[in-house]
Parts: sequence; C-alpha cells; structure tokens
Amino acid sequence: MLPKAGGYAVEQTEEFLQRQKAKIAESIAKADIVITTAQIPGKKAPILITTEMINAMRKGSIIIDIASATGGNTEITKNNETVNHNGVSIVGNSALAATLPADASKLYGKNVLNFLQLIITKDGALNLNWEDDLVKGSCVTFGGEVINERVKVL
Repeated sequence: MLPKAGGYAVEQTEEFLQRQKAKIAESIAKADIVITTAQIPGKKAPILITTEMINAMRKGSIIIDIASATGGNTEITKNNETVNHNGVSIVGNSALAATLPADASKLYGKNVLNFLQLIITKDGALNLNWEDDLVKGSCVTFGGEVINERVKVL
C-alpha cells in the first residue's frame, strides 16, 4: 500500500504487492513488535501479514493492528480482542490511539503535581530548596535577579 492525499493507502498492482509481502516477511521475522495501520476508505483492510509470516515470528512478539475495525492487516486479527497465535500476540484495537490523550494528560498532571510538591508546602507557602536540581534548574529569576545559569549566558 502506498499513501495518497489524506494519508490513506490505495490499491497497488499484484507485482508490487508480491514484492511488498516478501519484504514484510523478511522484516517481521526479525521484529519483536509490529504495528499495522493500513486501511482503504470504504473497503476491507488489506491483509499485509499472513499466518505464515506470523508463524515465522519469535514467541513473545506482538502485532498491534490498528486497522482491526475494518478487518485488520493480518489473517488472524479480531477487532477489540487479543489473539495468541503460536506465542505471538495479535492485538486488534482500532481505538488505541484515542486512549493515549487521557494517559498523556494523567502523566502530565502527575508530573506537575510532583513538581509543585517540591516548591510549595502543604500550607501553600513557597518553599524553594536551592539544593534540589529540579528546583534550581527550573527557576529563572528570584529576588529580581536572573539566577538560572543557562539564561544568564544569553
């Protein structure tokens, strides 16, 4: 599959598909993780990874098939399921990307909270510990002076 405008794959010649399958087979036999996303609007997702290719993968390998809602890019993919085939896990989850913003927001919020706990007491008073590398490195000015060494040289 090659992308066209909009990023979606378009159908290719049989010769191209055969060369592509040979390259894919060679690559995924060495891979521990494979992520597939190929879809063609209004059609079933193309099979890019055959059962034979999956059989050549090492046990413990994982295929994440983001195209599972439209059939998947493997012959084994099942939408919203994880299938174990000869020790290879095929994760069919078209909504995987939609779950990342929530996790990213939680991670960011936790980092902000942890940082604020370094510089603010439980009573809400400012408590700058200049011995802490995070506090020292993130503060630019204090008491009307530029105190960050990297900013001073600018």
